[in-house]
Amino acid sequence: MTTPARTPSGAVAFYSDFDDFETWKKALQAQLPDLRIVHASAIGDPADIHYALVWKPPAGFFDRMANLRMIVNLGAGVDSLVRRDDLPRGVPITRISDPNMSRMMAGYVLFAALRHARDIPFFEQAQRAGTWSYRHPRAPEDVTIAVLGLGQLGALAAHELQRQGFRVIGWSRSPARIEGVECCAGMDALDGVIGRADILVLMLPLTPQTRQLLDRERLQRMRPGAALINVARGALVDQAALTDLLASGHIGAATLDVFAREPLPADDPLWGMPQVLITPHLASVALPASAAPQIAANILRVSAGGVPDHLIDPARGY
Repeated sequence: MTTPARTPSGAVAFYSDFDDFETWKKALQAQLPDLRIVHASAIGDPADIHYALVWKPPAGFFDRMANLRMIVNLGAGVDSLVRRDDLPRGVPITRISDPNMSRMMAGYVLFAALRHARDIPFFEQAQRAGTWSYRHPRAPEDVTIAVLGLGQLGALAAHELQRQGFRVIGWSRSPARIEGVECCAGMDALDGVIGRADILVLMLPLTPQTRQLLDRERLQRMRPGAALINVARGALVDQAALTDLLASGHIGAATLDVFAREPLPADDPLWGMPQVLITPHLASVALPASAAPQIAANILRVSAGGVPDHLIDPARGY
């Protein structure tokens, strides 16, 4: 059996416009004190880089990293890393699989679903108008929530929703089993699932097969007045069609954490819709303290000639 190296050779390059370099460096060096970690702006010789810890790196980022041995994606979605032309052939790409990220996502989805199930957007508008308006609450079992995407994050969210007493339907490309959740699979079942939902939750990865999956026709299959929650990727949805259907009232409300273009432009009509809650892509983020042990273990594994955990399949996109 190969014994992992205590101090891996080579350096780690860090790139993210959204994450704090010093926080990640401190967390990783708490696991591997002698690990060399450099910010992308301070890379001297790209050949010194053996590992890359990145979130949405620019085109050409991996050029000349001839000794790259592993890429770690700072998050669950890896659509910004697959199908690039600057990836060294055969270098494994891993994603962070942190239970804290799953719990964070499930908490956001549960918050958003409860907000729509209890008609809170209606009461928020009534408050702004200074109106004492009553709307009788629905029992949880009378509310059907469909979760599209039953990966690690989606499965936990579906589980938490059914624990609250909601009628939960899960949909995925391949069959899945979750206790208390009616699981459906395959494209033939998708439209039927969408049409049954009072609240539709998007938790799918972005791949060529899922891009614009919810086009205008599928959005129109939603029940009149149903709510949409998108915590996956904006490009899953025809955003112009979504905006039109929200304006017409066919879609009653939405909670949107992701958009086709981010940041969402200041002149986008979604900003002004009182039935829409907008958050800046924060439903679930990687936490350095809890993710660093997993990353350090993978670095040691690869340094010893092993295969890292939590590999993604570039061909599938997740």
